[in-house]
Amino acid sequence: MSDKVTNELIYETLKRMQQTLGTHTQYHLETKERLGLLEYQVGGLTAQYASLSQRLDRVDEHLTRIEKRLDLVEA
Repeated sequence: MSDKVTNELIYETLKRMQQTLGTHTQYHLETKERLGLLEYQVGGLTAQYASLSQRLDRVDEHLTRIEKRLDLVEA
């Protein structure tokens, strides 16, 4: 039995390759979408962290002023 390459064999191989490529393309698009969502969430967390840091700085300033007014620390 000799290996004979026919147009039908080439066509079937190309069809399978196209299906595989389509599957990989779909996975790639889903991965990009999920990565975009993660980037959005990280951005939100960064903004929340900045806001909390700013609030803590203000609380620290108030506490320092209170300690100075009550003479709990040296000015």
